[in-house]
Amino acid sequence: MTRTHLLISLSALALSACASASLPANSGAVGVNPAAMAVHRKLLTLDTHLDTPAFFDTSRGYDIMKRHIVERDGAEIDVPRMREGGLSGGFWAIYMGAGPLTPAGYADVRDRALIRSTSIHKMVAANPETFEWAYTPDDARRIHAKGKIFVFMSMENSYELGDDITLIDTFYKLGVRLASPVHNGTNQLADSTNGEAKWGGLSPMGKQWLKRCNELGIIIDGSHSSNQTIGQMIDLSETPLVLSHHGASAMFAHPRNSPDDLLKKLAAKGGVIQMNTLFIKTLNQTPERTAALAEFNKKWGGRGANIPDDKYEAYLDEQEALNKKYPEQLATFEDYMGQILYTLKLLGPEHVGLGADWDGGGGLDGYRDISYLPRVTERLLKEGYTEKDLANIMGGNVLRVMQQVQDYSKSLKK
Repeated sequence: MTRTHLLISLSALALSACASASLPANSGAVGVNPAAMAVHRKLLTLDTHLDTPAFFDTSRGYDIMKRHIVERDGAEIDVPRMREGGLSGGFWAIYMGAGPLTPAGYADVRDRALIRSTSIHKMVAANPETFEWAYTPDDARRIHAKGKIFVFMSMENSYELGDDITLIDTFYKLGVRLASPVHNGTNQLADSTNGEAKWGGLSPMGKQWLKRCNELGIIIDGSHSSNQTIGQMIDLSETPLVLSHHGASAMFAHPRNSPDDLLKKLAAKGGVIQMNTLFIKTLNQTPERTAALAEFNKKWGGRGANIPDDKYEAYLDEQEALNKKYPEQLATFEDYMGQILYTLKLLGPEHVGLGADWDGGGGLDGYRDISYLPRVTERLLKEGYTEKDLANIMGGNVLRVMQQVQDYSKSLKK
């Protein structure tokens, strides 16, 4: 999770079903032409960074089956809009922010991470007609063919392992198949994009973590790691990396984006960059919005505030009115496509995919929630990319990396 936004309360992300089953007749509402929509219906699509689980553990909970309005409650994904957007599945993140590098800090976040993983399991168990767990590429394809939503689990930040590397085995058994060493802030495992360069990449424990992920069959995720850390992980990993929600710094210089030479190094080893909707343009909110937001947060308590049930609708009403009167400045869909097209030209369609960071700060003008996903398909077809290219970009590349990672793990057991 990254960019702070006003739409703070609850969010939802999930994954859609078989494309033919998941796109209703009115799915052209996002303005996509019928020919492009027909292609989109054929695709298995996935996003590698779904942040909605961070909102499952609130006192009010989150109804993933209900349609939400992003301008009202901030939710960018729910099952109705996933069906419209044709998202077949993806990686639901156990996101934990960094804390103090102390036994007490580790224990607190470890426990919250275990609760978060349980919440994802509850989502699947409560809606068996909609969701199904996936652990392998074949699982994803099988579930997609059934018209259900496949659910992989990922871990954003491995800080919660503390000083016990064996906990990564526990999270693997719970379903984690993709993990990153850090989030915002250098920790005991590695240097992050916005933390001090304490280790020059991975720490000694971080190298053990990477080795164990390789052995278990967990995909290494480089997003939020410093460029030096990413380069070192590419060198040390026996398998390709994925950058689950990332960008190209040649298009916009930001610590969360990486330079061309590093991205080429990633691709040379078979890795994939999943393009983020964040960090693609400088955004300056109006003074009027900034002032109104400050007053709103003062009244209601700011991000993460526990709004009483009897005041919640009034809270949403006021939030929606503020957003209409003082709209948030967002990057545009064209800005995003500029990032995608540049990176496709740089690396080729076998090494690029989508990780928009829905419900973690993502979203654009013209690409505001998951129902707009077919717009990317339409635009790439116009740019001359083939249906085979689209199949790779929308999900095939990540499933290919997952297969390589799992094949390596299996080879160690022979």
